Amino acid sequence: MTKGTEMNTSRTVVVAGHGMVGHRFVQEMRRRDTDGTWRVVVIGEEAEPAYDRVGLSSYVGEWDRTALALSGNTYDGDIAVESLLGETVTSVDRAGRRVVTDSGRTVDYDALVLATGSYPFVPPVSGHDHEKCFVYRTLDDLDGIRAVAEVAGPGAVGVVVGGGLLGLEAANALRLLGMTPHVVEFAPRLMPMQVDDGGGAVLANLVTDLGLHVHTGVGTSAIADNGTGGVSVTLSDESVIDAALVVFSAGVRPRDQLARDAGLAVGERGGVLVDTGCRTDDPDIFAIGEVAAVEGRCYGLVAPGYSTAEVVAEQLLGGAAEFPGADMSTKLKLLGVDVASFGDAMGTTENALEIVYSDPVAGKYAKVVISDDASTLLGGILVGDASAYAMLKPMVGRAIPGDPAALITPAGGGAGVGIDALPDDAEICSCNGVSKGTICSAIAEGACDIAAVKGCTSAGTTCGGCVPSIKALLEASGVQLSKSLCEHFTQSRAELFEIVSVTGIRTFSELIDRYGTGSGCEICKPTVASILASTSSDHILDGEQAGLQDTNDHFLANMQKNGSYSVVPRMPGGEVTPEQLIVIGEIARDFDLYTKITGGQRIDLFGARVDQLPEIWRRLVDAGMESGHAYGKSLRTVKSCVGSTWCRYGVQDSVGMAVFLEKRYRGLRSPHKLKFGVSGCARECAEARGKDVGVIATEHGWNLYVAGNGGQTPKHAQLLAGGVDDETLVAYIDRYLMFYIRTADRLQRTAPWLESLEGGLDHLKAVVCDDSLGLAAELEAAMELHVAGYRDEWAAVLEDEDKLKRFVSFVNAPEVSDPTIRFTEGDERKVPVLLDLPTVRSASVGAGVLVESAGTDVPLESEGVR
Repeated sequence: MTKGTEMNTSRTVVVAGHGMVGHRFVQEMRRRDTDGTWRVVVIGEEAEPAYDRVGLSSYVGEWDRTALALSGNTYDGDIAVESLLGETVTSVDRAGRRVVTDSGRTVDYDALVLATGSYPFVPPVSGHDHEKCFVYRTLDDLDGIRAVAEVAGPGAVGVVVGGGLLGLEAANALRLLGMTPHVVEFAPRLMPMQVDDGGGAVLANLVTDLGLHVHTGVGTSAIADNGTGGVSVTLSDESVIDAALVVFSAGVRPRDQLARDAGLAVGERGGVLVDTGCRTDDPDIFAIGEVAAVEGRCYGLVAPGYSTAEVVAEQLLGGAAEFPGADMSTKLKLLGVDVASFGDAMGTTENALEIVYSDPVAGKYAKVVISDDASTLLGGILVGDASAYAMLKPMVGRAIPGDPAALITPAGGGAGVGIDALPDDAEICSCNGVSKGTICSAIAEGACDIAAVKGCTSAGTTCGGCVPSIKALLEASGVQLSKSLCEHFTQSRAELFEIVSVTGIRTFSELIDRYGTGSGCEICKPTVASILASTSSDHILDGEQAGLQDTNDHFLANMQKNGSYSVVPRMPGGEVTPEQLIVIGEIARDFDLYTKITGGQRIDLFGARVDQLPEIWRRLVDAGMESGHAYGKSLRTVKSCVGSTWCRYGVQDSVGMAVFLEKRYRGLRSPHKLKFGVSGCARECAEARGKDVGVIATEHGWNLYVAGNGGQTPKHAQLLAGGVDDETLVAYIDRYLMFYIRTADRLQRTAPWLESLEGGLDHLKAVVCDDSLGLAAELEAAMELHVAGYRDEWAAVLEDEDKLKRFVSFVNAPEVSDPTIRFTEGDERKVPVLLDLPTVRSASVGAGVLVESAGTDVPLESEGVR
């Protein structure tokens, strides 16, 4: 509880509810009430002060409640605000103008603001109250889901009832927890309120590819205990899904019971009835957010909720503000898939016309709804690629500049839709109602970067979806945005790369002494380490460089969630000999490791302690194997099909090419990880078009595709050159990779790099294929230096006693193994046991220090933590 001291105010406003909208109201009151007219008492039922419920899924994995806390949510030092947390308003005495909480506390008010929000709707199916059934609303809900998921183990099935916005968010949370999500949606498509049938079909394909199982057009009939610790979920088509848990995310209902009990008028479909000033039929009581039915309609998005909070704050301070209506446009990323809808997305306007672009193979769907005379944009839907949303949404209701089809089709590329085409009153930030004119005025008055614009206009401070538009406005105003790597280097990563290349500097300390300031940070140190590795064949643990590496690079292995490591030997093109398979099996048996075939056609060995790594490597190296660089920002794998050697459809030797490419580019350090694919024919079994470098065989030679990415934002690779021979193929890949390594930003994958490259694919073709910059020979020479200087990093450690000394659990007790690394067996699968010990593992760059704690030696903290 935060409580201010006595102050000389005569009126009290009580806020029932401390969610995002309730907090926004308090902030608006304190910002506007410069005379100290009102004292605010905010009462929240959760023990946690207001947090970002929209970003609830980001809690998964980090499990840090403070990371979601809204700015200023404790009101520390504000004597005009008192917050009562962990209490619920249970009744309202309208005659006495007081509220009563579940603790028996009575609080008098001069004005009452209901910000009670909504509650998850749970369909009344049999078994909905089973202990393994959850809703998806609060941090506590996620903690409960997590507890069941961890007991069930990786891969366990989780069923989400509801395929709307919240349902897919919940499915993403289950996926992040390592579960296999099944989404059940009664409507014939996912997100039925935001996308149409065409968009829903593309969305279903995209999320299915990401591991979701989608069941549309069916309902949930019953949930029952399955006798094995989980539940059986019976669907309306009589199919049954055995699951570890069920999450209901079938929509929300306004939480209006408090108002009903107080005798306030409610809407026909729920919600507290309020006028456009958000005032109920009791002049002293207001309602805001999801519980407010403004002239009978409830709004479930945060942006209109914020508008209601601002309206009431202005009303209480003597103003005449009214609810301006709500923009129900939405843009979000679900499981890494962009989805957006805006305006009249479903084309309900009379005589409206629709222009649709659909590319199911590329996973893209776009539709714009225009007036019958094709002059005005009415709305639209974007799935798979929502980059046009920032420009299209402010144009709703306005004249279309040029050909309407150019708004969404690749040929048009949005050419007629630039930031300059928008009028000053076009809304750029819908969350906070900030127009283009307001932002431009702030820029003219000296707001010269994104942070400054956010600070003086509030644009971009809620969902952040308008930040690209803010950046475009800054650039259009002639503002030069800083490209500084961090506070220690004013140069960009590309500029630092050129400095290192030209000067021959080989240490971080010399670079920062000559071209930077201070001692460095977690941004510039690993970035410089990568640049140094990209410009030489020095071992990354040589000398000063060792201290720059993150944990994975420091130990040449991937740290797992319980502090153990995984070891991934290279298998070029997926090839491995029987003798090598035997050695891998013997290592897994002798060191009790968990083995798994990866998506990149390799074998991953999980569960090794840091002190076991050298001996594991020694046996692999003796068998002719080497580091697969699964830990590095470098080439990971070159996936291949069996090609013409075995397959009756193959037209070229895809395996031979994959092996050649993997051996040529192994160990190549880059701004981000690199993945290749080589397919022996157009059937594309190696999924080459989803890779940074994709090679597909044709009867006329190789087709080279570039800048495809998986991950959170999947992108299909684009054709750089077609029908090339082996020699030309390799030359083009050399140039492409070295050009990317030289010019990309820190941690920028090839897809966003190409998108940000001025001139895009056409410019890249000119540089790589036509040598327009005259760099071809230089880029190829740089690659040849890498190839000639390559040496296996594992083998180099085994031959260096100083480097070997790093591989111990405790620097002051090298003979002791880490006792906290433990495993359990579940369903014949080795699973790490997570212990709640004060160990700083994720940031560790060195071995731990053995300390005494409650009579037990445990690693408390690591040296050199960053």
